[in-house]
Amino acid sequence: MEQKQIFKGAALACLGAFGWGISGICSQYLFMHYNLAADWLTAVRMVLSGIVLLATALPKEHTRVFKIWKVRRDVLWLLAFALTGLLLCQYSFLAAIKYTNSATATVLQSLNVVLMAAVMAVWNRKRMENVQIAAVVLALSGTYLIATKGSLTSIRLSAAGLIFGILSAVGVVTYTLLSRPIIGTWGNVTVTGWGMLVGGTVLFALTKAWNLPQNLDGMAWLMIAVIVLVGTAIGFSVFLESVRYIGPVKATLIGCLEPVTATVLSAALFQTRFSWAELLGFGFVLLTVFLSVFQKKH
Repeated sequence: MEQKQIFKGAALACLGAFGWGISGICSQYLFMHYNLAADWLTAVRMVLSGIVLLATALPKEHTRVFKIWKVRRDVLWLLAFALTGLLLCQYSFLAAIKYTNSATATVLQSLNVVLMAAVMAVWNRKRMENVQIAAVVLALSGTYLIATKGSLTSIRLSAAGLIFGILSAVGVVTYTLLSRPIIGTWGNVTVTGWGMLVGGTVLFALTKAWNLPQNLDGMAWLMIAVIVLVGTAIGFSVFLESVRYIGPVKATLIGCLEPVTATVLSAALFQTRFSWAELLGFGFVLLTVFLSVFQKKH
């Protein structure tokens, strides 16, 4: 793997994580000031981001955007990516928050780095390298410290919360891996766009998201637009593109920058101070990125 490709892939993964972090802050603002339902927001952002991505692909790809539906094998991959990947991840994470809290859900979802490393080690029939193991431990530790501020009392577990939290981690792994067989053929924007639209439509129907909240004003729609464009359309598409350059393990490890971005932006906007645990967590996650980028390939 050339170093230039690694840097490009790492930059794309970082951009995706930053987009998710920005989306998290905008979502927090909407929950605080407009009391929006999380499932409604998720359904809307998935559907709208899917439409945006497909509209972006049309001028360049023309009718090719729709030809993916004529290839039976690729349709099956796409549906699996949309339903057992994107939708599973999004819905399970929200359910984990409902049955636990945001800190616990974030920590449980971060288990995706362990699952991804284990899956790829088995798939490649190759033992994980020591550097990779260290990166996984640092990523988990950093996410835990940032999400909980180092306090075990922030973790609240129930059976349902644990199950949904683990399912959200599984969803990250599945949407990352299931996109690989078809992105090379149909393009990242087209695949991500259809995945978002299909998964979002299912959630839209389940949550009856056509019932619009009555208290939305211009600022609320601006926040929703940022979530759709920056946090979802751009965030997911550039992250999945990064997998082509650096592989799924490195990409998911770098994706742990999401809570760093969200916490830093939250501090800047809401004038909160960092605790020692958060600062240590930042250091762990940044070290994870460093190890992922500069890990030598044998």
